[in-house]
Amino acid sequence: MLNSHKHWLLPEGIDELLPDQARRLETLRRRLLDQFGSWGYQLVITPFIEYLDSLLTGAGKDLERQTFKMTDQISGRLLGIRADITPQAARIDAHQLCCDEPNRLCYIGSVFRTRSDGFSASRSPLQIGAELYGHAGVESDVEILCLMMATLETAGVENVFLDLGHVGVFRGLSRQAELDKIQENALFAALQRKAVPEIRALVDSFGLDPSLAQMFIELAGLNGKSDVLDRAREKLSAASDEVKQAVDAVEQAGQLLQACLPDLPVHYDLAELRAYQYQTGLVFAAFVPGSGKEIARGGRYDHIGEKFGRARPATGFSADLKNLMRLGRAPEPVENDRIYAPWQTDAELDQAIRTL
Repeated sequence: MLNSHKHWLLPEGIDELLPDQARRLETLRRRLLDQFGSWGYQLVITPFIEYLDSLLTGAGKDLERQTFKMTDQISGRLLGIRADITPQAARIDAHQLCCDEPNRLCYIGSVFRTRSDGFSASRSPLQIGAELYGHAGVESDVEILCLMMATLETAGVENVFLDLGHVGVFRGLSRQAELDKIQENALFAALQRKAVPEIRALVDSFGLDPSLAQMFIELAGLNGKSDVLDRAREKLSAASDEVKQAVDAVEQAGQLLQACLPDLPVHYDLAELRAYQYQTGLVFAAFVPGSGKEIARGGRYDHIGEKFGRARPATGFSADLKNLMRLGRAPEPVENDRIYAPWQTDAELDQAIRTL
């Protein structure tokens, strides 16, 4: 008897939606896709499974660890089940659409992950997102940010605050210090934990110039409101132009965003390095009180299309639609009136049912 009950169990992190939940989710999906379309974003539908080398192109080792793999019985090549739709959209822009002007693409689809991450407790999120290709300016970053916030508003998510950073600060310091990959990864991990004693021990062990070592230590504490950017310029005054340009880019994005969304609380964190393996510029995430995990995230990932034959500037965001539905207070879908009729072979009744 106990064994029979196990047939109803789902794997950890895999969920299903009952009729009321499914109806709410589908209503929200339609509203958001209509909203994306009104902003000029065209819908693309990407394959759930494809060749592994294509699926992981430019995405870094983090995505590789999240990807389920199998062998194609026809070609003998390795296949992967998509864990993120963003690289697939980049391939479409670079290889299929092949235009020089900016492209705005959006998507929605299930992804499957070997383990849950900081983004969603589910291993099977319903990923929804938008990407802007072909424009390198901060204006496109801010457009994506505004669309992300509009998405959360449509989903009925309240009390949202934004975390804003730039991977160029840490990357520029690493290049200036001429760190090797092992050293860079060790510092990266310590910075993610804001572990200042560990950072201090690492830079001491690397034998860095004292001014460079101190800038890595200071980086862990460079977070807060907009005044942190002035503090960053002071603490990182000996940094390279690459680092200073990254700080300027964060400030410019923050100013433009505040002009568009003056009531949005913005928190700056120059040591925020989410998706560091393939992000190249501004990074951002949305949070709500009571949830330690981001509910939407994104950033700039220029040159990911280079592996597909065309390097294009790119920025975008994504979220788990099921998570937005749970957190939000979007209007309930309108319940259609149900009409009940007896089952019988009656031509007049059949015609009345068709009419109704």
